[in-house]
Amino acid sequence: MTVALMWEARAAEGRGEALLEWVVEHALPELTASAAGLERAEVFTAPEDRVLVITWWSAAPEAVQEPERRLLPELPEPPPGLLHREPHRWRFRRVESYP
Repeated sequence: MTVALMWEARAAEGRGEALLEWVVEHALPELTASAAGLERAEVFTAPEDRVLVITWWSAAPEAVQEPERRLLPELPEPPPGLLHREPHRWRFRRVESYP
């Protein structure tokens, strides 16, 4: 089964580029170096200095149903002062795929 993890954060005022740089240069390399089952990862930006990371994993259904068990790795916590608020995190399981 494929599980998608979504991580979205808003940078502190004027720190959007720093947050994006941290994700690309530190968080994703750390995640991928220690992760089995990672299919792919994508990074997006949006207005108000928001950064979105979506990772796709080969995982059991429990990875969605029981996130507290940490069956899948999460992005590390950003450095202090980089965020406007705590990141939002969601988990989804693939139901259907289209070409």
